[in-house]
Amino acid sequence: MSTGVITITDTEFETEVLKSEQPVLLYFWASWCGPCKLMTMTVNNAANTYGDRLKVVKMEVDPNPTTVKQYQIEGVPAFRIVQDGQLLAATEGAIGKDKLFNFIDSHLN
Repeated sequence: MSTGVITITDTEFETEVLKSEQPVLLYFWASWCGPCKLMTMTVNNAANTYGDRLKVVKMEVDPNPTTVKQYQIEGVPAFRIVQDGQLLAATEGAIGKDKLFNFIDSHLN
């Protein structure tokens, strides 16, 4: 399985997220978002740490309005955990590594 962050768009969402055999951590970001830039290393670290049991994907909000609307993204950075096509958890705002890992751990089987 992949241990890196996968960049996706609205057109790839169904295949990469909804049809994924693994749970997915969705990371929504924007190029103009300062806190998003701070989250890059943490998200990469999560992908490397959990890559054997969690797919980590990132999606830029501005060019992907369909998924942003569907997952009710109101601010960035934002995180969603999806498994078997179902939304399991959501959080928004910049968070530290420990909080992100706790968020992931509490929703992985």
